Amino acid sequence: MAWEIGMLLGLAEHGVHLADTDLLVGTSAGSVVGAQLLGGVPLKDLYEAQLTRPAGPAQAAMGTSFVLRYALSAFLPNGTAWLGRQALRAKTVPPEERRRVIAERIGRDEWPETPLLITAVEAETGRLKVFDSTSGVSLIDAVAASCAVPLVWPPHTIDGVAYVDGGTRSVANADLARGCELLVVLAPVTGINRRPGMQAESLHVPYAVVAPNDLALTRMGRNPLDPAFRASAAEAGRQQAEREAEKIGGVWSRK
Repeated sequence: MAWEIGMLLGLAEHGVHLADTDLLVGTSAGSVVGAQLLGGVPLKDLYEAQLTRPAGPAQAAMGTSFVLRYALSAFLPNGTAWLGRQALRAKTVPPEERRRVIAERIGRDEWPETPLLITAVEAETGRLKVFDSTSGVSLIDAVAASCAVPLVWPPHTIDGVAYVDGGTRSVANADLARGCELLVVLAPVTGINRRPGMQAESLHVPYAVVAPNDLALTRMGRNPLDPAFRASAAEAGRQQAEREAEKIGGVWSRK
């Protein structure tokens, strides 16, 4: 979240306003940032919030077990469902506690006017689920489902169906932008499942994909869920934006 927010603010400072979009696809952390951004929270306020000192130590981590199972799922037949079923058996915090955290981050439960697609995956089947303003689902519930990192956070149940993080299907789900005339992807991780560059290329439109550079990766720390690194990650994203502005602006200026 912090790196994405830093990138968005830095790009805006260089005249590239990605908030002026016709469609936003949000996956995991991107679903939170998308809901905040399209919900009218000023970028400067989002950035300043990342610079505040965290109240306590990291509450979760993507440890060795997560990394190994995530990597294995990429090579198994319907590995996404396998990972989802693993998540259903994992011991985590209560779902209602996790939902409360998501609600505090978003601050509102109304879908924005700009089309927002939020991705999640059915834990049992591995099928992609895309929530939007027409789904009849609370915005908070949709984001909670998209952020339900398997083995780390509890699956989030909506209408009797348990969902896990949309990133288990793809780190960016950029292919959902089909029909758009151009595309910009901010990918905090590139992953090994449906890489965002390959998805973007398959749409046959002008595109730019940006992932953290080496400096940003260092400042994000080894545990992407550790709030102690959010300030340095946000600052790194803002600094990286200066280097990426020309490339992204070259695509966005065609809008």
